[in-house]
Amino acid sequence: MTKKINRIDFSSEEIRTKYIKEVIGFFQKERNELIGIIAAGEILDFFLNTAGEEVYKMAIGDAKKLLKERMEDLEINLDILSPK
Repeated sequence: MTKKINRIDFSSEEIRTKYIKEVIGFFQKERNELIGIIAAGEILDFFLNTAGEEVYKMAIGDAKKLLKERMEDLEINLDILSPK
């Protein structure tokens, strides 16, 4: 029994189409294979559903780390500006 893959909603259909074209181009360039729009869309959905959550978690972790570093820098700058 195969697991049904949900389609990921992008902010616009243009963005989804862009990534489908990227998948088609990858298969053509790297594997010398021609795949259609439906197959490319299914591959895109598969990878987004399989790896998307983990990639999102990593991106959130990176953003939190960056914000923490910026807040530390801000705190140091405020300490420098504070009268002694």
